[in-house]
Amino acid sequence: MSMEDLYQEIVLEHSKRPRNRRAIPQASHRAKGHNPLCGDEIEVYLKVEDERIVDLSFQGQGCAISTASASLMSESLTGLSLVEARQRFAEMMTLLKDAGVPVDASKWGDLAAVIGVRRYPGRIKCASLAWHALQGALDGRPESTTE
Repeated sequence: MSMEDLYQEIVLEHSKRPRNRRAIPQASHRAKGHNPLCGDEIEVYLKVEDERIVDLSFQGQGCAISTASASLMSESLTGLSLVEARQRFAEMMTLLKDAGVPVDASKWGDLAAVIGVRRYPGRIKCASLAWHALQGALDGRPESTTE
């Protein structure tokens, strides 16, 4: 199986059976993300205690890539400090926008599948939607956009 096939399989798995797709009633942070080009909408919920993400979830509707990205993001950031989560956001945006930056699969794990969409510039906003909503939630902005 090629890496591209593996990445497609991961994206399909997370889009069909997303992890952490639910609201967090006692969320300490939340924000909605909207991609005006395609209409995808994601709301991200975080429960933060002692500057650490103890729970992260999402709700909304979107394409397979935006759903998979939100699912994978929720798994990979839960347990991180807010500083680490902000750093991951910055690294993810760099990786999505610059195809020349190598992806360390040992660091990114299954999220490398989402980063693979950088070969398709029109899909980068799909992959980054949940991440922009996360950034909005961390910054106290109730709404975010991919624009």
